[in-house]
Amino acid sequence: MTGRRPDWIHPAFRLIEGEDSFGWAEICALPVPAGGVVQADRPSRVLAALAAAQAAGQGLLLARGTVDPNGWLPGQGFTVTLESSGTTGTPKRLRHDFSRLRGRLRGVAEEGARWLLTYDPGAFAGLQVMLTAAAAGALLVAVPDAGAGTVAALATAARRHGVTHVSGTPSFWRAFLMALGDAELPLAAVTLGGETADQPILDRLAERFPKARLRHIYASTEAGALFAVADGRAGFPAGWLDEAPDGLELRIADNVLEVRSPRAAPGAVDADGWLSTGDLVERWGDRVLFTGRLDGLVNVGGVKVSPEAVERRLLAVDGVADATVLAVASPITGHLLTATIVPVPGAEETTLRAALRAATADLPPAARPRVLTFADHIPLSAAGKKSRKGSQ
Repeated sequence: MTGRRPDWIHPAFRLIEGEDSFGWAEICALPVPAGGVVQADRPSRVLAALAAAQAAGQGLLLARGTVDPNGWLPGQGFTVTLESSGTTGTPKRLRHDFSRLRGRLRGVAEEGARWLLTYDPGAFAGLQVMLTAAAAGALLVAVPDAGAGTVAALATAARRHGVTHVSGTPSFWRAFLMALGDAELPLAAVTLGGETADQPILDRLAERFPKARLRHIYASTEAGALFAVADGRAGFPAGWLDEAPDGLELRIADNVLEVRSPRAAPGAVDADGWLSTGDLVERWGDRVLFTGRLDGLVNVGGVKVSPEAVERRLLAVDGVADATVLAVASPITGHLLTATIVPVPGAEETTLRAALRAATADLPPAARPRVLTFADHIPLSAAGKKSRKGSQ
């Protein structure tokens, strides 16, 4: 592919991908497959495909995993179709107009900014980071093909290149903090997205990187980029239900957050423009807090339980570095909950087990994990999330 540099790539933008370095000249020289379908496994490949599709005025499918068009058609004009992570089920495909996809990107240049790409390049969040760095003329650092050692490899790359901006899921941040240990990192911006940001991880990050701007972003493949919260508190201000930022409308229906946004994928909204996010929420005073996913609820002996809500209880216990709660099949109750705990270094197991039991003692019996297992890490998906598959 050759051609003019698109306006969303700043002339100063650079990409470090493992041991390779790219500017626009190297990106535009990369081969792009015909047909508008590209395997979105490397940021260089995604950026080249985006530029080529825009120049050709055709649609693009960013395939995650195996390239399988499966009936996909490019449609009219330059659009980008993204595949959801499929964390809780079958992945979805949503088509976005490129201008909507970039709706909340500021592209403000920050001298010396060095971004670390922690998300899958084909994910909505990964694309947002890539486009932000490209528009701002920043340096983007990526670690391709890191496999099971992704977080450790990213921590090494972050130290090596002195990254200043990192965006990742709360699950990624917990693993990243453990991988960093006591190493210094000159972070100016710490961003969380892709999963619900709980108060313990926000507090840990504020303490670890006191000079960094801390915010958590609410976005999805279907809804696009919605809002960012920068006050250091979990959830979002309840006042946004009456007047939300950035042209949004928010409401709660049957404990589920619904949004109306100019950046949502058109095929995901109802006739009135509203989109059900599937996120369960509760209003507590001046705050709206996320409590889990509607499609994540499981039946335990006739009681609907949210494993994510229980997980947040465990994450708030002193001595817990990370935790995951899953539902497993039971011939008697339908399901029961199990928990895997990653203790902080030096935590005494007997004391920690007692504290974990105490943290869930006031929950209904169905919501108390029946099995507590200790581990040295929680496996994450390519999207930096804890897999919820198989918990239904």
